[in-house]
Amino acid sequence: MKLNERSLAFYATCDAPVDNAGFLYKKGGRHAVYHRRWFVLRGNMLFYFEDAASREPVGVIILEGCTVELVEATEEFTFAVRFAEARARTYVLAAESQAAMEGWVKALSRASFDYLRLVVRELEQQLAAMRAGGCPPPPRRPRALPPKENGCAVWSAEPPAASPGTSTGTSAGARSGPERPPLPPRRRASAPNGPLDSASFHQLHEWYGQEVRALRSQWLRSRDPMDRLLEF
Repeated sequence: MKLNERSLAFYATCDAPVDNAGFLYKKGGRHAVYHRRWFVLRGNMLFYFEDAASREPVGVIILEGCTVELVEATEEFTFAVRFAEARARTYVLAAESQAAMEGWVKALSRASFDYLRLVVRELEQQLAAMRAGGCPPPPRRPRALPPKENGCAVWSAEPPAASPGTSTGTSAGARSGPERPPLPPRRRASAPNGPLDSASFHQLHEWYGQEVRALRSQWLRSRDPMDRLLEF
């Protein structure tokens, strides 16, 4: 495969987002010496530079037909990029931490077009299965809350349906379940001079004021006479 050096250099240093980037220790081909290099992953190409500020890559690794695996070496967090061909070179790399090694191994394993081809094939099979069996049903909505009356939840007055084999009758001293709370009293739908919907704020204030005064008078009359004397 012939690669244009200028095109590769431009692609390696362009402003497009990278798939992964960071420092790795690369083992030399002839000597067992690790050199710290700045690596940049773009698609199925792994570029490496002298440092992060370099504008021209030192080399590139085409990640097609390769496998990424962990290896035992003198350096920690070491992994290797191996190719199936007999004469192909094996690249031994070492990360600076466990998290960095796991991130690089995952990114390099998914960089080849063979992996993308498998992903696309799997998605096509899932799409064909969905079209053959119909679309999955939409998610069920949560059950609605009971309606409210005067700001309180209204409980159903109907008794629950009896299950087969059970008796619906209950004795006077026993109950089948907890007693429901009583329904709150409903307000009057109309006022002395007309419906509430058509009344003004002044009329509403006057009507409710009369009701409050009447209730207060009734409460004062029901109190003990000695309590009324203590107020004076």
